Amino acid sequence: MSGQHAADGLSAVGVEVDLDRTPVVHGVDCAVERGGWLALIGPNGAGKSTLLRAVAGLLPHRGTVRVHGTEVSRLRPRERARLIGYVPQDPVLPPDMTVRDYVLLGRTPHLGYLAAPGERDRRTAAETLAALDLAQHADRGLATLSGGERQRAALARALAQEPRLLLLDEPTSALDLGHQQQVLDLVDDLRRTRGLTVLTTLHDLTAAAQYADRLALLHRGRIEASGTPAEVVTQELIARVYAARVAVTTDPDGRPVVTPLRTRTR
Repeated sequence: MSGQHAADGLSAVGVEVDLDRTPVVHGVDCAVERGGWLALIGPNGAGKSTLLRAVAGLLPHRGTVRVHGTEVSRLRPRERARLIGYVPQDPVLPPDMTVRDYVLLGRTPHLGYLAAPGERDRRTAAETLAALDLAQHADRGLATLSGGERQRAALARALAQEPRLLLLDEPTSALDLGHQQQVLDLVDDLRRTRGLTVLTTLHDLTAAAQYADRLALLHRGRIEASGTPAEVVTQELIARVYAARVAVTTDPDGRPVVTPLRTRTR
């Protein structure tokens, strides 16, 4: 993959992860340049979320993960939080906290010891809430939110960190179609305007192909294929890895569109 050893972005080399002493991720190499978007795709149990958590510095791993030339395993948690924003698929949110205060927590890595959020911190949080269609919910308790609203609140907190690398684990799984597009368009805009580097897991192959520059197809903890969306999202690979029958067509921009085919019955 191009840029694999580039210092300006994300580089993961020979990453291996064990869970409960069972190998789950096996010698994975992947990379994305600054401002790029790499989507990890693959069936359930392929190791996508585990790899994402290893990159975030949340799981012990072998191999090397560098973000903008800095080895993640050597960073203190506060330093890591300035560099990397991570949103899990099912975020656990403090139920009694308001949406506004929760998003403001994203500014913590930028504050001095025991310092209170300042005007810039509050402005950043407010802008992030507005961008994710959450401003009208700012004073609500997190426990009152729907699943999709909770997912957007978790993303808002991560974006309020102003990280250089954003890790998103199935960021659209709880969202309706309109908010799926809103979230993916926002992330796409941020990487283009701010140079934000993005690594996501996505189940929706068409969405992954629409937004990501490059895809890495994981199967049984290994990279089965990587490259541009057109190189990875093929009928042959999907049939082999997912055991699924699909039609793969292209949109006007030449990006793949995946349509499942039903089993015909007599």
